[in-house]
Parts: sequence; C-alpha cells; structure tokens
Amino acid sequence: MEVRIQHGKVNPEAYQTMQKLEGFIKASGLERTLYELIKIRASQINGCAFCLDMHTRELKEMGETDQRINLISVWHESPIYSDREKAALELTEFVTRIADKGVPNDVYARVREQFTENEYVTLIMAINTINSWNRIAISTGMFPGCM
Repeated sequence: MEVRIQHGKVNPEAYQTMQKLEGFIKASGLERTLYELIKIRASQINGCAFCLDMHTRELKEMGETDQRINLISVWHESPIYSDREKAALELTEFVTRIADKGVPNDVYARVREQFTENEYVTLIMAINTINSWNRIAISTGMFPGCM
C-alpha cells in the first residue's frame, strides 16, 4: 500500500485548518472519551481504516475497556454505554449518514435531553470534524501504520 498524497506537507494551511477544528473541540469541554467514541463510530460507518486504528488505540491508551471499544458499532444493543454516550452515538450515525434521513426530530429530542444547545452544536462540529478527517484519509490513501 502506498499513500497517494502527504496532505499535511502538500497543503499545510489546509491541515492547520483541520487542527484548529480539533483545538476548538478539545477546548469546548466535550469529554475526551465521548469524542473518541464519536470518532470511532463515524470511522466505522465511513470505512476509514486509518482513523479507526488510530482512535481505537487512543481510547485503549486512555484506559477504556476492550468490551466498550469492541461494541461501539452495536452500542444500541449494549447496556455498557451511558444515555449521554448513546445520544451522541445516535447523532453521529445520523449526521454521518445525513443524506439518508437527515436528523429526525425524535433523534434531536433524545440528544437534547442529554446535551445543552451549546453542547449540541459542539457535537455537530465534532462529528463533522471526524467525518472530514475520514474523507481526507480515505481520499489520500492513508492506511494503518502509514505515518
């Protein structure tokens, strides 16, 4: 396997723009574990091996259990995620697949039971950021271990 383009080297300004989004989310107060769950679920949906590998390792390094990492794709069938985590994961699925159904009102209502308006906007930014990273990684041919 070979990376097509070293995007960060070819266009550092674009890379720094993405890093600014990461910085915004990290400074927002969104729980780091929750953000990693979002990153993993979006990466699973998008089929981004590079990001999936990176974020499962990061979550493991943060002390997360194998069980919680392994069951993210079936979060709705598992009692090991909090209501807050489930709301964020559900929103992640709908925003990642936005063309299918949008974000239905009932999903919005469930998320808003767990998150303030400000946190909702932060969640959307977090979901959009990992979706952008997925698209960059896939489009440039990144794969686990390429960096």
